[in-house]
Amino acid sequence: MNDDYSPIPCGLHSEYELLAMRRARVVLVHVDERGQEQQLQGRVEDVFTRQGAEYLRLALAGGEIVDLRLDRIRM
Repeated sequence: MNDDYSPIPCGLHSEYELLAMRRARVVLVHVDERGQEQQLQGRVEDVFTRQGAEYLRLALAGGEIVDLRLDRIRM
């Protein structure tokens, strides 16, 4: 899988920020580094930038926190 970050549309980014502000519970599909899709369910905690890529922080059931690159999320 290509590691270069592909910016997402501004409107979609705004939707993710709104979900974070509301601490919304979501079910989404994330494509991992191997190109495998995984369905995740949790509460959106934050949207942030790290090393030139944008991420969504998701709190999973059981307390695990995962950071998902926005260009790898399929809602």
